[in-house]
Formats: sequence, structure tokens, C-alpha cells
Amino acid sequence: MSEISLTAMPLAAGRKVLLPPPIVSERNLAPAQWGMIAFLVSEVALFSTLIVVYLTFLGADKSGPTPAVLSLPLVIGTTVCLLSSSATVHLAEKSLRSGSRSAFLRWWAATILLGIVFLAGTAYEWRNLIVRDGLTISRNMFGTTYYTLVGFHAFHVTVGVIVMLIVFGLALSKQVMGRKQVGVELVSWYWHFVDGVWVVVFTVVYLVGR
Repeated sequence: MSEISLTAMPLAAGRKVLLPPPIVSERNLAPAQWGMIAFLVSEVALFSTLIVVYLTFLGADKSGPTPAVLSLPLVIGTTVCLLSSSATVHLAEKSLRSGSRSAFLRWWAATILLGIVFLAGTAYEWRNLIVRDGLTISRNMFGTTYYTLVGFHAFHVTVGVIVMLIVFGLALSKQVMGRKQVGVELVSWYWHFVDGVWVVVFTVVYLVGR
């Protein structure tokens, strides 16, 4: 146990009383971390609104296509890939903290690959919905709310993949070590958030909505 120094404080009678030092937090969040937290809170509000709108208009169409056209097996596969990427990004961040740049690069690359697979699966699903089922964003309310909600999430995944590719390039040139590791941490926070949002979107659109 570490020793706690005491501070002497004079009293009116000339005596002194020893007071403990002020308590200091072991880890204060950096401004960038507070900024990311604020950004993610605003994103929660955005996706909450989109989900409420989707549920509000669910079943309001008098003509199809309906949510029954959604391919559950395909989305289950892409969901497994995206959720697995939360594990790989965590391992990448852990490897970086331990000073293993090679392990970081491997896990970080795996995260990027899983994100790309998820986006490819989403693109394939949309192609089938448009070509096979005739579901477009302007076809009916289901099409409008579905493509808006799932599309916004896909956009966030795309942004995450692009940022991770940039970080990967910086890591190859050894520019993410030391204090710059906080950038990797913030990207990791963002990616975990994107994965968490997808769990809610998947449940609402592909399980409850069908």
C-alpha cells in the first residue's frame, strides 16, 4: 500500500493539524475522449429516432414488398462477422498497449476484413431486394424506413473501415505508439458502438419486424 502524505494546517492557537491530500482521480479523460463520448451520445439520439420511425410505420403499407422478403440467413452470417470484429478490435488494442505492433497489425487487419465482409453482405442483400423483390427506397414506407435505418448504419460502418485503414497505414510507419495510442482507443470505442447499434437494428428489423 502506498504511503499517504499529510499536509500541516496551522490553527489559531499555534498548533497544527495534519490533513490528507486532496483526492486525485487515477485516470482523467482527455478532451478527445470527452469529445468522442459526446459524439456517441448524439449518435444514440440519431439511431433512436430512426428506430422509432421504423417501428411507427411498420405494417402501415397496403401493398408489398413487406419485411418478409428480408433474408435472415444472410444477415445472420454478416452479423456474426460484425460482432466478431468487436473481439478482434479489442485484441488489437490490447496488443498495442502491450507493445506488440505485429500482433496489433494482425488483429486490426482482421477487424477491417470483417467490416468489409459485413458491407459486402449488405450490398448483396440490397441487390437482391431491388432486383428480385422490387424493394426500393421510394416503393413504400417499409422501403423508405428500411433503407434509411440500415443505410445509416452501413454508412457508419463504412466510415469506421476507412478510419481503420488510415490507422493501419500509420501503424505500418510506427506512428501509433506511445501517446498516440489514444487515437486507436477512440476508434475502438466508435467500432464497439457501431456493433452495439447493429444488435438493436438487427433485433428490430430482422426479428421483431418480420
